[in-house]
Amino acid sequence: MAEAEGGLDKVAAVTTWRDSTLFSASEQVALDYAEAITCTDRQVDDVLFAKVKEHFTEPQIVELTAAIAWENFRSKFNPTLGVEAQGFCLVPRRD
Repeated sequence: MAEAEGGLDKVAAVTTWRDSTLFSASEQVALDYAEAITCTDRQVDDVLFAKVKEHFTEPQIVELTAAIAWENFRSKFNPTLGVEAQGFCLVPRRD
């Protein structure tokens, strides 16, 4: 239940997660992992993967990686076909 605490506050702070105290150590590692997978100028190196393995089991890593990959897929697929956001999660645009 503790991880569900602050859910809406966490959504609002997700763009500044590195500076936020709202996220647990596991959540911070997961967000760093997601950024490394997503950003073309980064990659998941051995140091980051070791941190991921400290916080997550192998099945959890597979599930987390699949979820990140799926969202990356959707971020390319949906705009190309004109699929509009439904307004469930409003994240400010990055300039």
